[in-house]
Amino acid sequence: MAVMIWLAVFPTLTALQFLLGGLLRDAPIVLRTLVLATIAVPIVIYGLMPLLQRLRLRVLGRRVRRP
Repeated sequence: MAVMIWLAVFPTLTALQFLLGGLLRDAPIVLRTLVLATIAVPIVIYGLMPLLQRLRLRVLGRRVRRP
């Protein structure tokens, strides 16, 4: 589960930093973190985690079916 979360969070935060880094460059770190977390959490929870969970079930399902 931790690997799945990392696979969702790391690229999301990297993309957001790339897209919003210039706009947030001069903002205090707490504000930057708040903005990035506010955007990243819904993307990860509602967008990426369901996809990764389905992929995980497919992979684990294949492992179980093999003799």
